[in-house]
Amino acid sequence: MEAEAIIGALMTPEGRGEPYPLYAAARELGAIRKVKDWPMHLCTGYDEINAILRDNAFGKMDFDMLPAEWRGLLLPDGAMESISRSMLLMNPPGHRRVRSLVSSAFTQRRVAGLEPAIERMTDALLDELAALGAGGEPVDFMENFAFRMPVSVICEMLGVPEADRYRFRPLAHDLTFVLELTDSFDDFGPADAATLELRAYFTELAARRREQPQDDLVSAMVQANDAHDGRLSDAELLGNLLLLLVAGFETTTNLLGNGLYLGFRHPEVLGRVRKGEIPVAAYVEEVLRYDSPVQLTSRFALTEDAHVGGHPVARGEQVMLLIGAAHRDPKRFANPDVFDPTRPDNVPLSFGAGIHYCLGQGLARLEGRVAFEKLLARFPEIEQAAEPERRDRLVLRGYETLPVRTGAPAA
Repeated sequence: MEAEAIIGALMTPEGRGEPYPLYAAARELGAIRKVKDWPMHLCTGYDEINAILRDNAFGKMDFDMLPAEWRGLLLPDGAMESISRSMLLMNPPGHRRVRSLVSSAFTQRRVAGLEPAIERMTDALLDELAALGAGGEPVDFMENFAFRMPVSVICEMLGVPEADRYRFRPLAHDLTFVLELTDSFDDFGPADAATLELRAYFTELAARRREQPQDDLVSAMVQANDAHDGRLSDAELLGNLLLLLVAGFETTTNLLGNGLYLGFRHPEVLGRVRKGEIPVAAYVEEVLRYDSPVQLTSRFALTEDAHVGGHPVARGEQVMLLIGAAHRDPKRFANPDVFDPTRPDNVPLSFGAGIHYCLGQGLARLEGRVAFEKLLARFPEIEQAAEPERRDRLVLRGYETLPVRTGAPAA
């Protein structure tokens, strides 16, 4: 297959559902390949993707870089514009300015200090899961645990009241469509509607925090916005609050669902994790590699001399970084198609690298470790109750439903 055919196939329901054969076909074209007649390159090599993520010659397509005709097609304050005003799609110096405002909340020390609270939240959710499955009835792991656990954590950090959290999963699902591969803005309607609802919610919450500040991220960001010193504009305030909410649970939700399903498919591995023969942290890293909750991202050449090794990339051209393919790169990983949490030097690229390295990666890894430790200890007989329903997405890969039977809880 040629590169353009592979990209087209990845945009189909079949390709999104099972992208790994397409990644293998892409690797046969080389670690990086120019797409014929397109200002785009397809990159599958682990070392090449890692280098691009760390190279300041490459950056994001921020809102100001969008062609004027594209901006005219977007809904003002809609999904694409809001996300573009967040640090996710900002380049320096704006990216550095905004990231510095929230980075202190995600330091290694601050995240480690959250562990007791995360353990309490996890225990409470497992109590509810046990009650729902007490009679042997199937329980949806995604809705009742994989979503609720990380959304509870990030909402506590933001200062979002518990009563409001239930509404965020469908809204985040719709909003994140703007991150998917698409050849048209016509499908942005649900994403725009979700964004407008979330913007209205955070506008009202920000107003409350202006009146009554609390020790939370919303209050801290409102104070930076109100200082009027150029650190955070009105558009950046809302754009980054939306980003922190969605990024704070979406990836971890998919990590938990993908990880449990892989455990069902590899019961001998799950058994070794449960016995302590395989560290839970190593299991989490292999889930991130083998079926990453983040499958691809893009960078654009910002300079005239951008290149990957000896492969030139013209200014303004896009490089599609197939992270899911890089995680199966045989030059980097021995037996890459084997799910093996004992593999040495396992460094997945799920959270990126360089200046855009995910602020919440330490929190996501901690949540994954706590969740699997407690889940496997509490439910030694947990099993799959029916086939899961995978979300029709590629970039953010995960399950819509994962029915389980919890079995008898540990004594």
